Order: sequence, then C-alpha cells, then structure tokens
Amino acid sequence: MTFFHRLVLLLPLLVIPLTARAESDDKVVNVARDDPDMAAAIKQARAGLDDFLKLAEAPAAGTDGYKLKVMVRDGDAVEHFWVIPFRRTEKGFEGTLANEPQAVSNVVAGQTIQFGRDDISDWGYTRDGHQVGSYTVCAMFKQMPKEDVEFYRTNYGFDC
Repeated sequence: MTFFHRLVLLLPLLVIPLTARAESDDKVVNVARDDPDMAAAIKQARAGLDDFLKLAEAPAAGTDGYKLKVMVRDGDAVEHFWVIPFRRTEKGFEGTLANEPQAVSNVVAGQTIQFGRDDISDWGYTRDGHQVGSYTVCAMFKQMPKEDVEFYRTNYGFDC
C-alpha cells in the first residue's frame, strides 16, 4: 500500500445526496503516487481553489453539488474522499466524509472531519448539468474501462 494512493471515486455523489444505494456504487481506483496525470490534476485543482471557495460561499444560479476531495492519512495508507457538505472554520475546514474507506481505518463514512487547505486534493460542482472541477476524476478516467467512463460522461456531465 505504500506505493499507491487509494483514490475513492464515488461518482453518484457528485450529483445526488448520500444514500445507501449511492454508497454501493463506489469506484475505487488505485493510482501510483508518482502518476503524472494525477499530480497535474491535483496541481490544477489547488490552483483554482480560491475561486472555487468564493463561488461555494455565494453560489451562482444554475450551480449546485459543491464538494471537496480531501486526503486522509492513516500510517502509510493514503486515501482521498469527497467531503459533502463542507464549511470553513477558524482553523481550516470541516465536512462530512461521503465515502466508505477502503485503505484507511481512522475515519468512517458519514463522519465529520476537520482538515486543512493542504489536505484538499480536488473540488467540484455542477453547473447547468455539467461537472466543473473534479480534475482527479478526469485523471482517473484514463485508468478506468471505457464503458464506465462513457457512463459517467453521459449520466453525470463530465466533459473531460
């Protein structure tokens, strides 16, 4: 596990609230720690984080589903989770963990977690039925079966 990030991809949660059915649709994609596409995706997400946070505080018409992807460490294990909803706090952020852990055991789905800006690896929202952000998801598409990618593009508005 020390050579891989376990990136949790819960695509149904990108556009619908947490439900038991949505939890059963989790997709886990292992990505090498030095994967250049994932590194670029995280860099791109972090570069746009300030603009995203401003928009999340005063959402524009036609937008919804604001979420952050947050890195959680448990010893050598690293896993990334969507946090929905989230809010700023005096010391950083907090929100509800939207995915069931696969690699770490120090958190559980539905738990409220606190995290800092450096823990954020992605963000996203929906604008007029199309995904904005979610850069790590687009990077994971390169490693997923084509039929899965087409399903998520068609049903969840990914343009990447």
